[in-house]
Amino acid sequence: MKLNEIQDLIKFVAKSGVSEVELETKDVKIVIKTPAGKSKEQVFIQSAPQPIVQTSAPVVHQEIHTNPEVKAPDAKSNTTVDESKYITIKSPMIGTFYRSSAPDKPVFVNVGDEIAPGKITCIIEAMKLFNEIESDVKGKIVKILANDATPVEYDQPLFLVDPS
Repeated sequence: MKLNEIQDLIKFVAKSGVSEVELETKDVKIVIKTPAGKSKEQVFIQSAPQPIVQTSAPVVHQEIHTNPEVKAPDAKSNTTVDESKYITIKSPMIGTFYRSSAPDKPVFVNVGDEIAPGKITCIIEAMKLFNEIESDVKGKIVKILANDATPVEYDQPLFLVDPS
């Protein structure tokens, strides 16, 4: 396997959000792991007679942005509320969005629930791997923007959170 092919594989894995990939051919074995809580992926490449080589690639993280364009009606009056104060939790990867760990299990969060950093908000299935998506913010869920068991794109808004 050529170096540029290995680099392309590392970039692909970094973008996909997968936590571990193992590829083995007749001549080479490649293991790419993303340890929990680390900001770099570890890549181990081993050819049959050669030693292990280690390199790093960036990991895709959950991105949180405010969304100033969204307006919603206030339940108490007919005026609109400025939703620019809300934080949008976006999908860190392409996959299928699930609100619970199984169809017969309760959902992770509902509208009105308080969340804190580290609280699981949903699961995104990508390439048969179920990735728990944790909150990076403290606040209250205001709106759920994705439907259960539907495909989501990278950077697609999933939840609106009121940080106050």
